[in-house]
Amino acid sequence: MAGSGGRRIGGAGGGSSKGKGGGAAGTLVLAGVVALTAVNAGGAGGLGGAGGGGGAGGQSVSVRKAEGQKAAKRGDAEGAWQKFGMRGLRQTARQRAECVVSSFGRVQEYFRVNRCASMDRMLFAVGDGAGNSAVISVVWVGFASRGDAVGFKGLIDEHGSGDVRPLGGAALELADVAFTGRNYGSDRDGSTITIAEAESVSGVVGAEVLDALAEVAARLPRS
Repeated sequence: MAGSGGRRIGGAGGGSSKGKGGGAAGTLVLAGVVALTAVNAGGAGGLGGAGGGGGAGGQSVSVRKAEGQKAAKRGDAEGAWQKFGMRGLRQTARQRAECVVSSFGRVQEYFRVNRCASMDRMLFAVGDGAGNSAVISVVWVGFASRGDAVGFKGLIDEHGSGDVRPLGGAALELADVAFTGRNYGSDRDGSTITIAEAESVSGVVGAEVLDALAEVAARLPRS
């Protein structure tokens, strides 16, 4: 999975990078999310430093990720975040997008040859009630055939292949959200591919937790 490797994404209009070798993250302006975390202060503990430990009863991140993926697969996003001592603060409705326009690089070229059937995007803002919060992008891409979906997953997980653009921060009243792609997860369910990315937006959310959040979010079903 791309979140565990060094995987930079290039291409015009991009600036994302999947894996640990990516470029600089953009500035995130978070007045709304910070206000919500302040209101919920006193919630479930911190989320660790760069390594991402702590919270959720002292369980390891790998254990919390496995449990979160089970909840996400059932469609229980809130239950998935709770495995990390977090709760949902805001989320967008699913928004339909056009695949070619919303992508770049070799990913965009793939869409030109293998037309996708649909693309839906969402953003989730999550926090622990103690000032630590993150934003998670989830994109579902549907294809007419399982073979096209398998080919797309192999490409989107590949270093330097391009990317699908997440929703902008304005969708959650955030002035600017730049997803670096360092915290990344993907999954395939039949002919649908799910792509997820996560970024810290306030306080300290460790890199290991962010990567786990992305891999958990990638299990969320489309419907």
